[in-house]
Amino acid sequence: MSRLRRLGGFVAALVCAAAARAESEVSFPSLDAPRGQAVVLKAYWHPVAAPKAPAIVLLHGCGGMHGRNGRPSERMRDYAQWLNGEGWHVLVVDSLTPRGERELCTQRNGERAITQTNRRLDAQAALQWLASRPEVDAKRLGLLGWSNGGSTVLAATNRKHRAVAAAAVQPSLAVAFYPGCESELRRGYEPVAPLLMLVGEADDWTPAAPCHRLAAGASQIEIEGYAGAYHGFDSGAPLRLRREVPNGVNPGQGVHVGGDAQAWAASRARLQKFLKAH
Repeated sequence: MSRLRRLGGFVAALVCAAAARAESEVSFPSLDAPRGQAVVLKAYWHPVAAPKAPAIVLLHGCGGMHGRNGRPSERMRDYAQWLNGEGWHVLVVDSLTPRGERELCTQRNGERAITQTNRRLDAQAALQWLASRPEVDAKRLGLLGWSNGGSTVLAATNRKHRAVAAAAVQPSLAVAFYPGCESELRRGYEPVAPLLMLVGEADDWTPAAPCHRLAAGASQIEIEGYAGAYHGFDSGAPLRLRREVPNGVNPGQGVHVGGDAQAWAASRARLQKFLKAH
């Protein structure tokens, strides 16, 4: 039996490696069109071999899509590979560099050049692009985002936005890791699809409490909070204080960011369960 398990793991690794080799750069217009000229978005497309497979959009945080080597970050590559293994096409969308920005984390809230409206329009355009693909099951489309990208997930699934309610292409599910929930909480949140939020209870950047309140006031929302976990808990990075970040629970004092092995594993299992259920 152990030999069979090892063989299965080897085959799975080959499948994931093949999926990674199939990665390609794509571009498409955002629904964001300042002065009538659409922003042309850049993205990485990670398809699977199965016909008519579900597809999901990955939305980066305020640090952007790229790592130091100019390629998609380790988190994006890890999730794309894992989601491919779960049978999902993956589209990783870059909202920053097409607009001339590298990161938003050190910019104060309210002064950022790229807003949630911009990013919501990007997410909606990405869903339209997926729905147009012959290999995609347009009835099973998802949004998955982290931090600022998680807030984008909330904005792009809130029926209180007229453009979201009127959209011809809607997601069938949505997932937000440690999003900022205050804006959609103030607006009033009515999801167009089932939503899973995964939050760190010790998060001092995008606190968990507003997300719990948002979940309590709306249907179709599931939320999991991880005790002692900080922002960015789904990684192997050591916990550190980012003093250059001006926002957060204690403005001017920085925010804590870092991985939590237990929360990471639990959130991955919870994400898998949610995807299978929807």
